[in-house]
Amino acid sequence: MDPADGTPAAADSGDPGALRERALDTLVRARARTTLLTSCVEGPDLTGQVSPLMSPLVWDLAHIGNQEEQWLLRAVGGQEAIRPEIDSLYDAFEHPRAERPRLPLLSPAEARGYAADVRGRALDVLEGAAFHGTRLTEAGFAFGMIAQHEQQHDETMLITHQLRKGPQALTAPDPEPVPWFTGPAEVLVPGGPFTMGTSTEPWALDNERPAHRREVAPFFLDTTPVTNGAYRAFMDDGGYDDPRWWTREGWEHIRRHSITAPLFWRRDGGQWLRRRFGVTEVVPADEPVLHVCWYEADAYARWAGRRLPTEAEWEKAARHDPAGDRTARYPWGDADPGPEHANLGQRHLRPAPAGSYPAGESPLGVRQLIGDVWEWTSSDFAPYPGFKAFPYKEYSEVFFGPEYKVLRGGSFAVDAVACRGTFRNWDYPIRRQIFSGFRTARSAEAA
Repeated sequence: MDPADGTPAAADSGDPGALRERALDTLVRARARTTLLTSCVEGPDLTGQVSPLMSPLVWDLAHIGNQEEQWLLRAVGGQEAIRPEIDSLYDAFEHPRAERPRLPLLSPAEARGYAADVRGRALDVLEGAAFHGTRLTEAGFAFGMIAQHEQQHDETMLITHQLRKGPQALTAPDPEPVPWFTGPAEVLVPGGPFTMGTSTEPWALDNERPAHRREVAPFFLDTTPVTNGAYRAFMDDGGYDDPRWWTREGWEHIRRHSITAPLFWRRDGGQWLRRRFGVTEVVPADEPVLHVCWYEADAYARWAGRRLPTEAEWEKAARHDPAGDRTARYPWGDADPGPEHANLGQRHLRPAPAGSYPAGESPLGVRQLIGDVWEWTSSDFAPYPGFKAFPYKEYSEVFFGPEYKVLRGGSFAVDAVACRGTFRNWDYPIRRQIFSGFRTARSAEAA
């Protein structure tokens, strides 16, 4: 444990053999998922664009390979470029998503061959890598960064599958059913300082750094994410028709786009149905609500007489253990996530019922802070004190500002390598295609 940080680093951060094994496992796991997501469809479903918000799946596939080539083969391995002429085609900042279908992209066969060629060479680089010497190689950071990058694109590709019209292409078992949660609706999170962010987590990205002390006033937080059933009560009470609950921008947005329910929902007589990966089903009341934008989450919270938690409040609830003023890596402690802790990694294609995973709850009794649904917070995406961009400004720095709201905790579509108690996600407040939900908070009087 670093006393300046107060949080433990990953157990294998100093063992070269363990680091190599961890890097190999995460890279192999990511590639298996990429292969699944790009092999279960063909033709226009692979090469076309289902929405201007998303890339063609074949673009994501080659982009994954190109990023791996640039960072693992060239930057770490010192190798010559395999196909330098495609760098600009797969530069996410040079070509907006809406333009990508018109680019001279690699064919599916070429993209698969290119990604496989890069991966074979990258594993050779990993075999001989020294996990020290530069910030990029320290503790295998570059390999962890690339594994996280691929898993983030896998999540994006899963969103594309959700948006795709047509028959079901992906299947997965449902989460284990649990009794309807009857625990307390909220818990008190004590006020006081805690350590936010990290300086010791070896694969943490730049926006998670550095660790710093943050003061948080006492507040109450929902024990579980807001459910479909609870959100239905907001809808049934005319929530989408009452400007009292909406910010000015939010009210203008939902009226302009005729939004009256979460994305993918539709009314059928007296019930609500949703489309989920090609299957139409009754909206389950006990699942966390999904596919709502920040404006919808904020409006629900106002209607309920509550508010969205700040990012600092969310992280304190997820990492702070009042016993000994300790800050942990995850709500349940320092151990890496297991299937008993959280719904992660596309193991299921839906959130688990509210109240699931008691083994993953925080010391204060908050559940499902990790996995299931990304949780909107009230905070704008901003750098921590002492932030330094690494290894390139375009990962985080160019996004800092009030245009983006922070989401925390991951979803069922997020792999464990890209989901920590310190991990930060961000998006525009209008976004609904992402696997986003929320929980609410309220302030408490100081003791």
